[in-house]
Parts: sequence; structure tokens; C-alpha cells
Amino acid sequence: MNAVVSGKLAFYAEGNAGFPAVGDWVMLDREDDSSGHAVIHHILKRKSLFTRKAAGREQMEQVIAANIDTVFICMSLNADFNLRRLERYLTIAWDSMATPVVVLTKADLCADPKQKWNEVTSAAIGVDVVLCSAENSDGLDVIRNYTLPGKTIAFIGSSGVGKSTLINRLMGQDILAIKQIREDDDKGRHTTTHRQLLLLPGGGLVIDTPGMRELQIYTGDLSKTFEDIEELALGCSYKNCAHQSEPGCAIKLAIENQTLSKQRFESYQKLQREMSYDGLNARQRENEKINHMFGSKAEMKQMFKRIKEIKKR
Repeated sequence: MNAVVSGKLAFYAEGNAGFPAVGDWVMLDREDDSSGHAVIHHILKRKSLFTRKAAGREQMEQVIAANIDTVFICMSLNADFNLRRLERYLTIAWDSMATPVVVLTKADLCADPKQKWNEVTSAAIGVDVVLCSAENSDGLDVIRNYTLPGKTIAFIGSSGVGKSTLINRLMGQDILAIKQIREDDDKGRHTTTHRQLLLLPGGGLVIDTPGMRELQIYTGDLSKTFEDIEELALGCSYKNCAHQSEPGCAIKLAIENQTLSKQRFESYQKLQREMSYDGLNARQRENEKINHMFGSKAEMKQMFKRIKEIKKR
């Protein structure tokens, strides 16, 4: 069935999130309009919404999918393996209100998959991590445990990590096209070019998404992804500790004792800065740049005033 949104729904929609997305339940009129399409009048209340910041400089939200119960973050155990990117995915997944599960694909191609599993469990605190190989079906039974009747799952990750292959195994037939990865860099060619909702044999629903080359956070809360760091910060001597040169900093001590990875803490700080910056409007961003470069607008004006005086001499 082809459908279009009603004029009223389009008029009152607030941004991209105000329009229907894959996974939405909607109220529609089966009476065809003049173009032969059904008309969507209302989007039912969502229980989850997976979004990211749209590519480019504009501060716009891009909706990936709605009403997901479990989101499988797929990362292959080859050149795609990247804990810092995984932390981004986890932040977006937790913010969506869906339950994240990390799927480590192509385990059969990794010399030491258990070591990679340990690395991921240290970064994905409180999240199930599944070692999987679609070629020999390892881990598929674990994933099937999430595909309950009436539940919706989704697979996200870079292109070439094996999302379409996993879905084909769950479907029991080759529904989705699959292409080989590029041999020079282990990157995948985009096979899935649009999002779609499929009915699984057991009654569950699965959403396939295109590979994501760019993953920027639109909104998010780092407290779940970096629960270990936020708990450590409670032990700092000063409540406003910046974790730089302050005495009694629990974060610095943990890094020195190697109980906290320096790279993980730097990733936490980077995401904090990114989210803080993206939350500002254009005028605020300009002021933020000025404050960073000159201290304040007043100091900037003073500097330009001094430059003019020097030029007059």
C-alpha cells in the first residue's frame, strides 16, 4: 500500500520527527486520494525513536526508525572494529529508549575473538555482547531470543558488517541483497539503500538500515554509556573538578592506575564537547568561538581597539 501524509499532519509536523518513519504505527484513511494513495492522518504515540544529527553543518535531526524494542549495534571483527565509534552508537541507542545489544560479526575471521569481546564488554557497560558468525550460524540463536512476537528489532552499523546477512538468516531466506566487501580496506558497499520493516517467521518485526558513514549525536545522555566515568567522578575531592590538574581527582588516579583507559576518558570528553556545542544556536556558537579565542566580546573589542591605535602610530 502506498500512502502520503495529510496536509494537516504535514502542517503541524515539528521537524523531521513530526513525519512518519519506519516502525511507526499510524492512523490512515484507506480511501485513496486523487493520486491513488492512502492518506496518513496521525502518528500513534512512539515508545522509542532512534535519531542522529543529519549530515552537514545544519543542526537538524534525522529519524532512523521508531518503536524499536532492541537495537543491535553491529561491528565486525576486522578493520571496522572501533570502540570509540561504538560509544557513539551506544549513546544514541540509550537516548532512543530502545535496549542496545552489541553484535560482533565475522568472529570466524578474527584470530582472538574472545579478546575483542573483553574489550567491548569493558566499553559497553551493562549491555549484552554477542559473538556472531553468519557463515556458520554462531550466535544466531542468541539473537533469535530477542525476536519475540510483537517485538521490533533493528540492525545498525557501518556498511559491510553483515547486517543484511544476519537478517537473511533470521528470515530463513535471502530477502536482502548482499555484496562483497572491498578487499583493499574491508569496507562494505552500500547494499541496503533505504530502511524497511520486515515480518519475521516467529511474528517479530525487524528493521534493516543502510550503513552509516557518518554518525553525529543530535541529543543524548552520556550517563549510561559512560557510567563508570560518572561514578568515578563522584569520588573527586571537588564537585566542580575538571579532571585536569585538580588535587584529589579520582579520574586522574584511575587513569594512572590503569583501571580507566585514557582513550575512553578522552572519548567521553570529546562527546561532551560535541553535544554541548551542537546544542547551541548559531549566535551562541559564534559567541562560544569568540570566548574561546579572546575570552569575551569585550576583550575582543579591546584587542581591536589596541590594533587600531598601533596602526595610527
